[in-house]
Amino acid sequence: MIAPVETKTYTAEEYLELEINSQERHEFINGEIVLMAGGTPDHNEITTNLVVALKLALKGKPYRTFSSDQRLWVPQLNNYTYPDVMVVARPIELQSGRTDTITNPLLIAEVLSKGTRAYDRDEKFAAYRTIPSFQEYLLIDQYRLQVEQYSKTDANKWIFSEYSCMGDRLSLTSVAVEISLADLYENIEFGE
Repeated sequence: MIAPVETKTYTAEEYLELEINSQERHEFINGEIVLMAGGTPDHNEITTNLVVALKLALKGKPYRTFSSDQRLWVPQLNNYTYPDVMVVARPIELQSGRTDTITNPLLIAEVLSKGTRAYDRDEKFAAYRTIPSFQEYLLIDQYRLQVEQYSKTDANKWIFSEYSCMGDRLSLTSVAVEISLADLYENIEFGE
């Protein structure tokens, strides 16, 4: 009989201390420290395309746009994560006692990979929904032309929209921005 491998449970303080000194990024979920996998060139291109589109559209407006290097704290679950893209209303709110961890995202976007697809769609979305400021979630497929949009309309009520044509325009509800899928998927070549 094979004995189960025990995983060490960490406190949030232990995680944050380790993360400050780490050259890799990790998420903190239910006391477990999880190494984040590197992205593909298409994943990075889509993330960059979205960040550029948002930064240009929101220039001079009271928002900040962040990419995957910015840590987010989910207070109700005491989880830490690095969303692919976040839009945050100014002034940004930081976790008490921290200068590097945001708590008030309006919009979060995740570029799906084979390994994170189910997690991003289920557990991660459920965690994000516990954040009071969170109003919109985008799940962007990197392997095919497909964007899922979840927009909060009221407490515990979300509208789902789906985009799958290059001519589609994604109308964001949390910020007054419209992005064409052609711009979002610029330089991406899908296989057969």
